[in-house]
Amino acid sequence: MKVGLTETLRAELSRRMMFMDGGMGTMIQKLELKEEDFRGDQFTEHPCPLIGNNDLLSITQPHLIKQIHKDYLLEGGADFISTNTFNSTSIAMADYQMENMIYQLNMASAKVAVEAAQEVTRETGKVRYVIGVLGPTNKTLSLSPSVENPAFRNIKFDEVVVAYTEQAAALLDGGVDILMVETIFDTLNAKAGLFAVSELLESEKYKHLDVPIFVSGTVVDLSGRTLSGQTVEAMVTSLTHFKPLCMGLNCALGANEMRQFIRELGEFCDTFVSCYPNAGLPNAFGGYDDTPEQMAEILEEWSASGLVNILGGCCGTTPQHIRAIVDATKDAPPRKPHSKLDTFKLTLSGLEPMLVFQESNFINIGERCNVAGSSVFKKLIMADKFSDALEVAKKQIAEGAQVLDLNFDDGMIDGEKAMAHFVNLITCEPDVSRVPLCIDSSDFKVIEAGLKCTQGKCIVNSISLKEGTEDFLAKAAIVKRYGAAVVVMAFDEQGQADNFKRKIEICKRSYDLLVNEAGYNPTDIIFDPNLLTIGTGLSEHAEYGRDFIRATEWIKKNLRGAHVSGGLSNLSFAFRGNRVIREAMHSVFLSYATQVGLDMGIVHAGNLPLLKDIDPLLKQLCDDLIWNRNGEEVTEQLLLYAEKVKGKGGKKANASDDDWFKKPLKARLNDAIVNGIDKYIVADVKEFKETTLTPPLQIIEGPLLDAMGVVGDLFGSGKMFLPQVIKSARVMKKAVAYLTPFIEASKVEGQNNKGTVILATVKGDVHDIGKNIVGVVLGCNNYRVIDLGVMCPLEKILSTADKEQADIIGVSGLITPSLREMVNIATEMNSRGMTTPLLIGGATTSRKHTAVKIWPAYPDLCIYVPDASRAVNVVTSLVNKDQKYIGDVRKLYEKVQLDHVKTLQRKNITPLTECRNKKFRCTLPTPPPPNQPGVQVFNDYDLNDVVDLIDWKPFFDVWQLRGRYPNRSYPKIFEDKTVGPEAKKLFADAHEMLAELMTSLKGRAVIGLFPAHSQGDDVVIQHEGKNLTCHMLRQQIKSGKEDVYIGTADFIGPPEANDHMGMFCCSVYGSVAMATKFEDSGDDYNSLLVKSLADRLVEAMAEHLHLKIRREIWGYDKSENLETSDLLSVKYQGTRPAPGYPSLPDHALKHVLWDVLNVSNSIGTHLTDSLAMEPPPSVCGLYIAHPDSFYFNLGLVGRDQVKNYAQRQEITVEEVEISLDSVLGYGPSIQ
Repeated sequence: MKVGLTETLRAELSRRMMFMDGGMGTMIQKLELKEEDFRGDQFTEHPCPLIGNNDLLSITQPHLIKQIHKDYLLEGGADFISTNTFNSTSIAMADYQMENMIYQLNMASAKVAVEAAQEVTRETGKVRYVIGVLGPTNKTLSLSPSVENPAFRNIKFDEVVVAYTEQAAALLDGGVDILMVETIFDTLNAKAGLFAVSELLESEKYKHLDVPIFVSGTVVDLSGRTLSGQTVEAMVTSLTHFKPLCMGLNCALGANEMRQFIRELGEFCDTFVSCYPNAGLPNAFGGYDDTPEQMAEILEEWSASGLVNILGGCCGTTPQHIRAIVDATKDAPPRKPHSKLDTFKLTLSGLEPMLVFQESNFINIGERCNVAGSSVFKKLIMADKFSDALEVAKKQIAEGAQVLDLNFDDGMIDGEKAMAHFVNLITCEPDVSRVPLCIDSSDFKVIEAGLKCTQGKCIVNSISLKEGTEDFLAKAAIVKRYGAAVVVMAFDEQGQADNFKRKIEICKRSYDLLVNEAGYNPTDIIFDPNLLTIGTGLSEHAEYGRDFIRATEWIKKNLRGAHVSGGLSNLSFAFRGNRVIREAMHSVFLSYATQVGLDMGIVHAGNLPLLKDIDPLLKQLCDDLIWNRNGEEVTEQLLLYAEKVKGKGGKKANASDDDWFKKPLKARLNDAIVNGIDKYIVADVKEFKETTLTPPLQIIEGPLLDAMGVVGDLFGSGKMFLPQVIKSARVMKKAVAYLTPFIEASKVEGQNNKGTVILATVKGDVHDIGKNIVGVVLGCNNYRVIDLGVMCPLEKILSTADKEQADIIGVSGLITPSLREMVNIATEMNSRGMTTPLLIGGATTSRKHTAVKIWPAYPDLCIYVPDASRAVNVVTSLVNKDQKYIGDVRKLYEKVQLDHVKTLQRKNITPLTECRNKKFRCTLPTPPPPNQPGVQVFNDYDLNDVVDLIDWKPFFDVWQLRGRYPNRSYPKIFEDKTVGPEAKKLFADAHEMLAELMTSLKGRAVIGLFPAHSQGDDVVIQHEGKNLTCHMLRQQIKSGKEDVYIGTADFIGPPEANDHMGMFCCSVYGSVAMATKFEDSGDDYNSLLVKSLADRLVEAMAEHLHLKIRREIWGYDKSENLETSDLLSVKYQGTRPAPGYPSLPDHALKHVLWDVLNVSNSIGTHLTDSLAMEPPPSVCGLYIAHPDSFYFNLGLVGRDQVKNYAQRQEITVEEVEISLDSVLGYGPSIQ
């Protein structure tokens, strides 16, 4: 520990750039250590595996850790090294059953780092420093681990404080120079860590130490937010009260992506700034690609702008990276911290920051989440309806509340429990938690309960001198340690201040104590000089309003930096029950109080009328009452006025359905289609036809298509969403269906349209949801759409296009064999000399595949369409023969082709023999044999059991409803301002349809668990006395940092291991007929709803079946008890790879599954020529149980493996190349 270190570092950081080390984990992984290395001699009998416990190496392999430190110091040139303690808390070490080793782990790591730093300091004569690292732990205080219970937390603030206290004490005892809370993905966790550190450094044992504090957060993606949702600015606001010497960002992003967020951080803090990014963004294999030179080049550019003081590296960086960074940036100008941020600004934060200063508008503190201020809220809390109570909070934010007051003070409510529960609930609602909270209670324990759940910088309401100076300062110190601003009530030992003189005396005394003795920043002090009730008829109350305004003005002039708040409802309490008068009093009072400096107030934000909208007589009476003019007479006049308006100001009456028919007829047609209302459409169309005598065709081409044009425009501009579009199309179809007989009777040809589009799912493929959506959207934009359905042969598609004189052909497919069929269609169209544009779409298609594989077969006329929202613009450009568009596509696709060739040339395809020598090797024991080996058939699988396992995110993706961060996924999508309302409607419709599906659909499944062993790259299973081979592939491109090439067979043991492997297929029957019935009635919306839900049900069924496998049928993890979110995040043991997916790209493996399980006969599910499954809602795959197994991406394969794969199957290389077309690591242009 170095004396005077803070000032030494302050001077050094002001003078020059300084440098941290790089990734400790990166260097440890390079050592390729085994389980025995981690155990060492000390932990040979430890009851659980220790491989991966990097922190333990400071005890078992200290020489290795010391060498890594020295490499960063000597070879890298770092000024700071970080202790190997990222996971050394009792929380994180619970995974290794080493909670009782925390002191030893941290002490050992500190000593190793200190020894390395001291040795290098002696060798070089340059002082090096040791940072004691406090990592984020593997639990979060701000997020629930349970999707179903957002208020639940699996750890408490006090437990995190204890864990960090234990770690920090050991690091200090080990001699570290600096303490750093790093990789902050949840600011509340960081608050707990810094809370622990601040308490520790004020304790008797450590208060003599001078220990600088560093803080480093983690922005998880380009949204610029932490995992718990805070912006960089909000995180800084939440943590600056700990007065760190340096704040910065690390991990998650590369240097190129981190610049903008470092700039934002620097603009919001007055500390030095650090940055240690990853070596680029993670690649597809979890590795990092930025070379030392690339990182150095990027950091050199932005360090020249004076953005940072300390640079270093995180994941993927090595001593070579640090050396390159040092050489490139050592002469850059260090950042100059703000000498002083604006003294008069109060900074608060929720997920986003809030600044309160003299020029700010009045801050509305919402009052309705207060059991004393809202009877509705109180009833909900008393009834334990917290989710409903959350709607009260949402409504307040929507109505303009900028801070949310929370109060649970009631004799029948457990305030501590209610406060913690509700704050936790709010934290999971971004629309609410984006604003700061006001934790409000007369019970200080309740206040602390709220503070322990709040990651942002909130307001505490309140403390006072009522219990004397000692109590006041003690509570103030606690509030300050949590980092909150504080409301100080004008109370002292004598009671409440009820006149101007007493108000300013108490406020002055409180201010002096807080600033001079408690060390408060004056901007964090908010005075409430007691806004008391006026208009009571008692003369002693008459000056209350005027005194509050006078006191506010005095505070702002005399108590530098302090702010003022007040509870407006108190002012008008004498007129409770009369909303008109109370709201008018609030608005009039605020007009005066804000002029003299009232910053904020607890008020119902939605009930503040504008001054110009208040009856002039009422405004004058309010003026007189507030300023105590006309004595008791004004009160009497207000009472008389109150009688006149009694009962007014209630809710607006709801419009009845009859109001529909009061609108003009043409407007009704437009509203019906645009809003998807089909209730009156037939009656309205009939009336329009009969009253206007308009021919049926002209009705379609006129008002109906005009309305659909509005729908198309709204969808194209992002103001309408797919479910709404499909509902509009349903109404349109209903109207057209009514008019069609009249058109046919008059023998009039079909309506004019923009063009004819042929759509088809290619031969061998049965998936059509995306194609159908494109059809609906094009139809909404007045294109004639002919849908040929699924399994369409090439000849049918092309002959129909010729017959119908199609302007566009669109083909779709889900499985990879469909890609080959699309190439065949393009080739044939070219050979026939066709000039009809060909659109390519579907889940497995991509711009790259289209440009590289399909476009060369049909140049200039083949276009990839990623989703329905793009279809209209693409089709319109092609129909109009837009040469600029076609030329732009040509240039783009030629560039994609060239980039692909260059990529293949850069890819280092490792020879297959070398890959086999460097295969993945499992270290954990083989799973036990299955409880129930062999084949089992489930011909009536209860779908009610699987509903809770539905993954709703893909469902909303199908419907092209995508929220923006932090509302991207279910259930957060419901809170997205743009798509949330429509997502809720769709979700409600989905659940209504699910209820019907549960009685109409049938689930069927077949599984089998068989003895199995690896044989080279293949897996051999034994069934009914036969050996059956599952042919598989191996990676040939290095993935990640390790020199390992993975194959699925690596997870299956050799013959002597007595290992097993499973297979399965499950299907949902009945959805095709149900969807067809809806389609036949013109109801595309419900047809698509059935199909998309059936797909989700079969995936949920596969998830549920796998759960039964793990717990019962195989039984290798009987104690598994995971939340649904954990299941969907694949946190279980083992894998369930499927043919056609990244690790098993060859669909031909399905033939083995069908033979072994006798799928066609046992459950009726068939394979098409292209190996698609029929019925479409079907899933098949393997069960692998080994605890070391994981999902991986095969990547590209070389010609040597293709030849070998063909030989093993006794088929031709050409056949293999067709099957593996999407993963071939070579092509004609580079052979």
